[in-house]
Amino acid sequence: MRPILMKGHERPLTFLKYNRDGDLLFSCAKDHTPTVWFADNGERLGTYRGHNGAVWCCDVSRDSSLLLTGSADQTAKLWNVKTGTQLYTFNFDSPTRSVDFGVGDKLAVITTDPFMGLPSAIQVKRIARDPADQSGESILVLKGPQGRINRAVWGPLNKTIISGGEDSVIRIWDSETGKLLKESDKEAGHKKGITSLSKSNDVTHFVSGSLDKSAKLWDMRTLTLLKTYTTERPVNAVAMSPLLDHVVLGGGQDASAVTTTDHRAGKFEAKFYDKVLQEEIGGVKGHFGPINALAFNPDGKSFASGGEDGYVRLHHFDPDYFNIKI
Repeated sequence: MRPILMKGHERPLTFLKYNRDGDLLFSCAKDHTPTVWFADNGERLGTYRGHNGAVWCCDVSRDSSLLLTGSADQTAKLWNVKTGTQLYTFNFDSPTRSVDFGVGDKLAVITTDPFMGLPSAIQVKRIARDPADQSGESILVLKGPQGRINRAVWGPLNKTIISGGEDSVIRIWDSETGKLLKESDKEAGHKKGITSLSKSNDVTHFVSGSLDKSAKLWDMRTLTLLKTYTTERPVNAVAMSPLLDHVVLGGGQDASAVTTTDHRAGKFEAKFYDKVLQEEIGGVKGHFGPINALAFNPDGKSFASGGEDGYVRLHHFDPDYFNIKI
């Protein structure tokens, strides 16, 4: 697999997202400028200029017309994907950490960080069909978890919201009432902060990655723990193949713990696991720093990784990848 190296960011990558058709890849980084690339050849299509803080995450609408980004500059912005124009800015009192469009793209869930005495919060916004009608009002605000909420995503049919963060507990909330429905079991759950959540295509299960050097597969409705994938370093990013029973994990120790003369240069790898057997089946090396972002193309034939080194690496799988036997 010859990776395509995409250098468009000057700072570490934070998030990667393919559009539904799999022809565009959106990347977020600490350099304030979300970028869109052609997903087949890695050519840079354009950038979205307007944030003045690290951009932590993004999501793209089902028809690839709207991009939603969340940033440390205390805003979330809606953009026109094609023209790069800003359509609307949601202003908050603290940095925005995670964004996720609901099914139908009429709702978005946005999480904000603890800041200056304010707790972390999950906010639900209505997304107007016409940007001129867009309102900044939240239709629901959830508070409760201690520490930062790193990810919040919609459950099946937008009926629930699943969140995970620094207090290492995964929670399922009712998106109508804001009631807490379920919490992950202390024994079975993660022991350290949760860094990432990734849903399966059919939204029946999801995988969570944590600094406790593991990723866990959960049932979306019951929050039953199904599988655990253990590795030897903290997990910063997780992704699930839409095609095969594969889970890919990326991570590495904190950037400050990596010396510049490290003999493992380029050794930070994305590790592939068999989803059912929980066994490691392979790894893809190449990044010169911890991997912060992973995403599978919706067709399952390629994946992208983003690292602390500022690079996006795009991998199109070799034919033999699809015949891996354990």
